[in-house]
Amino acid sequence: MIATILLQAIEEVPIESGMMALQKLLAKIGFRFLIDFLSVFVLIRFVYFPVYKKRDLFFTYFIFNAIIFLICFLLNKVELSMGAAFGLFAVFSMLRYRTEDISLKDMSYLFLVIAMGLIAAVSRIKDATETYELIFLVCINTALILIAYLLEGKLFMRSESVKLILYENIELIHNDKRAELIQDIKNRTGIEAHKIEIQRIDFLKDAAYLKVFYYE
Repeated sequence: MIATILLQAIEEVPIESGMMALQKLLAKIGFRFLIDFLSVFVLIRFVYFPVYKKRDLFFTYFIFNAIIFLICFLLNKVELSMGAAFGLFAVFSMLRYRTEDISLKDMSYLFLVIAMGLIAAVSRIKDATETYELIFLVCINTALILIAYLLEGKLFMRSESVKLILYENIELIHNDKRAELIQDIKNRTGIEAHKIEIQRIDFLKDAAYLKVFYYE
C-alpha cells in the first residue's frame, strides 16, 4: 500500500521523466526528514537529556517522529481512495503501544517530537519555492527548541525535581510536624525539600511513601 501511495505521489509531480520525478521526490523527502531528524536530535540530546538524564525514551521519541513524518508526508501528497484509507486504518488499529506510566514532562516531549514530524511533513507556503519552505521549517523548529530550552532552564523559573522515598519515622508525618519532617529529610539525604506529599502509609511496617519536591 505504501508503494502504491509512493507511485501515485510520483505521478503527480509535474516533470518529464519518471526517474527525475523519483529523484525530486526523494530529495524533497530527504531534505525535510534531515531537518526534522536534526531538530529532534538537538531537542532530545541537548535540552531533554541534560535535565532528566533518561535514555529509555530515546527510541520512542525518534521512532514516533519518523513514523509521523513519513505517514503525513505520503498522505499529504496523494488523495487516498476509501479502500486505501480503511486499509491504513485497519493496519494501525492492530497496533498497541503499552508502556509504564510516564511523567507529564516526558509526555510533553513526546507530543513535541510528534508535532515536529507533522510540521516537517505538511508545512507549505503558498507561491513559495522549496528553498524558502525549508528555511521556514528550520525557523519553526529552532523556535520550538528555543522555547523548550528556556522553559527547562532557570531563566523564567527554577527547575523542580521529585523523588519518591520510603520514610520510616512515621511520627513526623503529621501536618503539625511538617517542618521537623523537612529538616529530618534534609539531614538524612541532603535534599532541601520545599513540599512533601504523602503517597501511602504502611502501618504494619511503620513507614510511609513520601513524594519529595525540591529545587535543583
